[in-house]
Amino acid sequence: MFDAIRAYVRAVEWFNRLIGRFAMYLIFVMLGVLLYSSVSKTFFQPSIWTLESAQFLMVAYFLLGGAYSMQLDAHVRMDLLYSHLKPRTRAILDALTVVFLLFYLVMLLYGGVSSSQYALEYKETSYSSWSPQMAPIKLIMTFGILLMLLQATATFFRDLAIALGRELP
Repeated sequence: MFDAIRAYVRAVEWFNRLIGRFAMYLIFVMLGVLLYSSVSKTFFQPSIWTLESAQFLMVAYFLLGGAYSMQLDAHVRMDLLYSHLKPRTRAILDALTVVFLLFYLVMLLYGGVSSSQYALEYKETSYSSWSPQMAPIKLIMTFGILLMLLQATATFFRDLAIALGRELP
């Protein structure tokens, strides 16, 4: 059983590292879109697709990189007493609090799947003048939430192992 959990954690963290490193470069794509937007507004005809494209890229950057951020423990944490606790006590607290995160992510995933199905079935478009299809970004959002759920589960197993005195490599 412990070997299966170790393999799950290793696989999830490998995949999230791969997707997270890809997502890091989306910020440069977004900067390119915004630079093009500025140049086109100044020298040419303004483009109607740039602002919404930049928003979609930011959503993808944020949601696809969230699981990698959690893996690196780079997220924001209130640290009034936490840093003074022993590692095993921290792992116990983390294992308890991640249960609430898992519940939240399951509900978010349920809503994301429902919203993605709607967008695919009815060919939902944005209400802007550009009017792009919403399904691609909703699918990316749902995938990012799924990655976060998988990483939260892996983090739970890692914290549980530390709490039980059997740290995962």
